[in-house]
Amino acid sequence: MTPAIEPSIKRKPAPKHIAIIMDGNGRWAQSRGLPRTSGHQRGVISVRNTVKHCAKMGVNTLTLFAFSSENKNRPSQEVSLLFNLFLTVLNNETKKLNKNNVRLKIIGDLSIFPEKTQKLAVQAQQDLQQNTGLNLVIAANYSGQWDIVEAAKKIANKSANEKLNPNDIDNKIFEKHTSLAKYPPVDLLIRTSGEIRLSNFLLWDIAYSELYFCNTLWPDFGTKELDLAIESFHARDRRYGARKDK
Repeated sequence: MTPAIEPSIKRKPAPKHIAIIMDGNGRWAQSRGLPRTSGHQRGVISVRNTVKHCAKMGVNTLTLFAFSSENKNRPSQEVSLLFNLFLTVLNNETKKLNKNNVRLKIIGDLSIFPEKTQKLAVQAQQDLQQNTGLNLVIAANYSGQWDIVEAAKKIANKSANEKLNPNDIDNKIFEKHTSLAKYPPVDLLIRTSGEIRLSNFLLWDIAYSELYFCNTLWPDFGTKELDLAIESFHARDRRYGARKDK
């Protein structure tokens, strides 16, 4: 487990790209004798606070794991609630995001969502596309393996249509076909709730990301916890596979 580090007085530049696995909503609710749905609803407040704090710090991109491909295997009542909550958040938050100059991108296979939700997702992205502040990326019905397969399909189609020579395919070309191709590499990946695993999130994109795991359940995750994660990030020695000279 990553040791706690007190935030420094003098703030260093924020990571360009932060990704968060927002885990622990259900356990937060159950520990209080509430239905799991209450945890998801409370987690929206943490999302709102995190977005504001990242925008204030000058983070370029914030990617949030909202709904994994595996989440659809949960009980139908909870899945239905997650769908409805996603719709409600899009309805309620778009104007606030626009006011704060936030640009929105939603990645993942949205085909499983109700048609109304899909249309609203498209509209919300269009309404915010001219903004120039924080890039907020929401991963919904997303998995890292799905992303890699989709990129492979795009490259295979180009190759089959003779628009791409297979011998020219390298890491850079592959990366251009992934969901986060237009954004900076992920510098810091945070996972809340004490679980120490990636859960099939951004598998291509976090090859050299710094990983930070904390025990805080997502509904309790606030600006202090985010500052601690960033402070831990700044304490790392990032060598990207190279050896540090003595």
